[in-house]
Amino acid sequence: MNSICNLTVRELKEVILAKEISARETAEAFLQNAESRESEIHSFLTLDRDQILADADRIDADIKQGNLTETSCLPGIPVAVKDNIVTRGTLTTCGSKILGNWVPPYDATVVELLKKEGALVFGKCNCDEFAMGSSTENSAFFPTRNPRDTDRVPGGSSGGSAAAVAACFSPLSLGSDTGGSIRQPAAFCGVTGLKPTYGLVSRYGLVAFGSSLDQIGPLGRTVEDTALLLNAISGHDTRDSTSSKRGCEDYTGQLDREIKGTRIGVPPSWFASGLDPEIAGSVRNALEKLASLGCDIVDIDLPHSEYAIETYYIIAPAEASSNLARFDGVKYGFRSDDHDDLDSMYRNTRTQGFGDEVKRRILIGTYVLSSGYYDAYFLKAGKVRNLIRRDYLEAFKKVDLIAGPTTPTPPFKLGEKTASPLEMYLSDIYTVGANLAGIPAMSMPCGKTGGGLPIGFHLQGPHFSEARMLSVAGALQKSLQSD
Repeated sequence: MNSICNLTVRELKEVILAKEISARETAEAFLQNAESRESEIHSFLTLDRDQILADADRIDADIKQGNLTETSCLPGIPVAVKDNIVTRGTLTTCGSKILGNWVPPYDATVVELLKKEGALVFGKCNCDEFAMGSSTENSAFFPTRNPRDTDRVPGGSSGGSAAAVAACFSPLSLGSDTGGSIRQPAAFCGVTGLKPTYGLVSRYGLVAFGSSLDQIGPLGRTVEDTALLLNAISGHDTRDSTSSKRGCEDYTGQLDREIKGTRIGVPPSWFASGLDPEIAGSVRNALEKLASLGCDIVDIDLPHSEYAIETYYIIAPAEASSNLARFDGVKYGFRSDDHDDLDSMYRNTRTQGFGDEVKRRILIGTYVLSSGYYDAYFLKAGKVRNLIRRDYLEAFKKVDLIAGPTTPTPPFKLGEKTASPLEMYLSDIYTVGANLAGIPAMSMPCGKTGGGLPIGFHLQGPHFSEARMLSVAGALQKSLQSD
């Protein structure tokens, strides 16, 4: 591996601004890494070498002219972008045939912010179609493989984004998280991933799956790398009606804050049957580390968390059913040539353009929203969602953060769960609650199984508590690395 690719984001920033290496040299190093293993991993849907190097040259010119300085978050730093985040002039497919030829005429807000901060947009990452999945096997083009064990999945739906960071194809990436789609692949690939508070990061330019659940978030190799990317992408956006007007924070500047006395809640029910014993042991070891650093570990109860999966898989498909109605072959994207009239054009376009999992969720969502079933399913799910949110609010009166496992199992083998959608859905059992409540959550590596597979440690906090959560995660990471 090229030595440049071993540097942290802060180290890369320092040597680029000191002109010890250029943005172009950095890009070439990561491109060399990606091109050496990409045929094996398949983390990217689009990786345009010529465009990347041309953009790197422009960044070098900006550095030379003094337009990018120490105050810029990510000068010359490559950032891979999930393919459901729109990029002007670059194919954006959402991992779906129905958008297989769509080139957006505008950038998502997060992409605009990356460019403003000097970052190098480094390819578009593979994902489960329209972010619907937990393994990146639902991509219409090809599955992504886990760089830690290529017989296994990288998680999903941001599997390409997590795999790109884990394989050192890019130091940072952006994913989206609707029910765990940043944190679960981060755990499976052994990297750090964060789902921000709903509204902290603009959703403008994120192709919608579940509008009340979706959030764009950062992935990086370390907690500090992840915090640096969060600095770049957070903030109010007038184009997003759900964007918070809360001011930005310097998340890296607070990483070294004192964590002694931090109260961390742990629901004992999360360690019941169904959790892999090696994961349970590794997570308990991480909790002991936090206790040795002065944190108070407290048992708490989230009584309605057992209903989170069922609630999520009513609300998310319902919102998906509405959001995906726009893909009809009329305005953009794929249109079937096999039609005699408007109805058959709609029907055949959507039949041929959507994959099985997307069709499954559209059907579920349409059913729970239909006349006679809305009250029994969608309305009731909304009430349970409020109970889940209330549980978190009550818990955060007693504790500062909540901790536990990110996933119930280590990364599973490709094809192992594709025949059982319900079993696949249970991969998100510990993560969906944060999306339903709109709170921030993150996963960081805390160990490995006996077979060398990564294990993720999950932290959740009150709304807009990213700084505290990152400081605890950073202290834990340093403690684990010192062993």
